[in-house]
Amino acid sequence: TVLDLCAAPGGKTMQLAAAGWSVVAVDSSAKRLARLEENLDRTGLEAGIVQGDIRTWEPGAAADAVLLDAPCSATGIFRRHPDVLHRIEPRQVAEMAALQADLLARAAAWVKPGGTLVYATCSLEPAEGEEQVAAFLSAHPGWTIDPARTDELPPGIDPTEAGFIRTLPGTLADAGGLDGFFVARLRAP
Repeated sequence: TVLDLCAAPGGKTMQLAAAGWSVVAVDSSAKRLARLEENLDRTGLEAGIVQGDIRTWEPGAAADAVLLDAPCSATGIFRRHPDVLHRIEPRQVAEMAALQADLLARAAAWVKPGGTLVYATCSLEPAEGEEQVAAFLSAHPGWTIDPARTDELPPGIDPTEAGFIRTLPGTLADAGGLDGFFVARLRAP
């Protein structure tokens, strides 16, 4: 079982369902969840859909894995939306990092012992990536980084020395480029 938090519009939910996971997709937006449901219907895939704010929502049971694609400053999408670099200020990054810390702590509580927590943002800001994970690990003894391996990733994307995935808008430029993302896989004690 996997909880896909902040799931809508459902791309990750569909990938998880197609891979054989029993997925519970949680998002606060009814409109975006309707799109997720349409996408599931169109593809013939199944997932539980829950409208809820994960700051207050509680799952019925712990999960083998939790995916938290956290709300963020979205500075990683500047290739397609250059205005984001002019709209986002340090105060907003700090506010998003505080929210991410809360969501990450809540998500961690829902992972079975030995299970996996994947934390991701489309931000280039270390406060929303590397620094966020360092703070989480400091506050949650026993949790460890489960390093990404090169053989798990598409050609041209390599894990960082710490085992994270960090893509930049120039990554795979010859193939059209990518957005900037940060991804960390964590293992529960």
